[in-house]
Amino acid sequence: MADKRIVVLYGGFSAEREVSLVSGRACAQALRERGHQVALLDPADGIPALVNALDPARDMVFNALHGRPGEDGSIQGLLDLLRVPYTHSGLLASAIAMNKALARDIFARAGLRCAAGKLCTQGDFRDGHPLPPPYVIKPVAEGSSKGVRIVASGDNLIASEEDWAYGDQVLVESFIPGRELTVAVLEGKAFAVTELRTNEGFYDYDAKYTEGRTQHILPAPVPEEIAGQALRWAEIAHEALGCRSLSRSDFRYNDDPGAGVAGGLYILETNTQPGMTPLSLAPEQARHVGMDFGDLVERLVAIARYD
Repeated sequence: MADKRIVVLYGGFSAEREVSLVSGRACAQALRERGHQVALLDPADGIPALVNALDPARDMVFNALHGRPGEDGSIQGLLDLLRVPYTHSGLLASAIAMNKALARDIFARAGLRCAAGKLCTQGDFRDGHPLPPPYVIKPVAEGSSKGVRIVASGDNLIASEEDWAYGDQVLVESFIPGRELTVAVLEGKAFAVTELRTNEGFYDYDAKYTEGRTQHILPAPVPEEIAGQALRWAEIAHEALGCRSLSRSDFRYNDDPGAGVAGGLYILETNTQPGMTPLSLAPEQARHVGMDFGDLVERLVAIARYD
């Protein structure tokens, strides 16, 4: 890629725009420090402007977009058509991983355990709780825990678009008590296991991106058997979804089984565009195994390609 201009895509127009802006600036700075020619490009002006700004003969893309359309296969498909190399996963893996209901099916086929759940519509809530509470409701295709909430007995159900702005479909899963774990994978090899402990509530959008809300414990203080299982499952999920480059899988570990919920590990989802600031989880794990932020960004560029 020495003769290529690296175009860092960041920002965009998803609910995760602000996170993407931070990731993109950090990656651009690291690449410039390594001597690369770098341009920052925010596709918020629309796809035609993005196409006009790219030169397939000399450009490659560092994809620092989060959410749609940068994470759901749309940008990947466009870059495939333009034959512009790009970082992270390709069209199919990105689309499947972004759709949590489809990803659950893939995980189950690969032998990974998910929480009991089903895909519902807003109308399904008119007759009462779709699962015994407590349960978790999630948008089918959003990242960074946008829209995720825990519903307990006595809580209000989804009543209208005013309190659910993520379309008619709702993914409903049984709430798994216990501990939040995450594992990053680079080129099929897992880095480490981090436990995420929040000061209050659960690991939602605010906990992820508000300084001081969440403690990253690396390596996670869990039994060796559970740590090894989380590492293996993250690699299996990466391969089963068809990911390439970098991904990060999130888990719940129920270490105190009760209330009808079996103990052990559960996979929640796989993120094909994990946060890329020096303080983000994947770079933090890379640093733990001896790869600093600049090395990680450089490696993602080196293995970039289009399908």
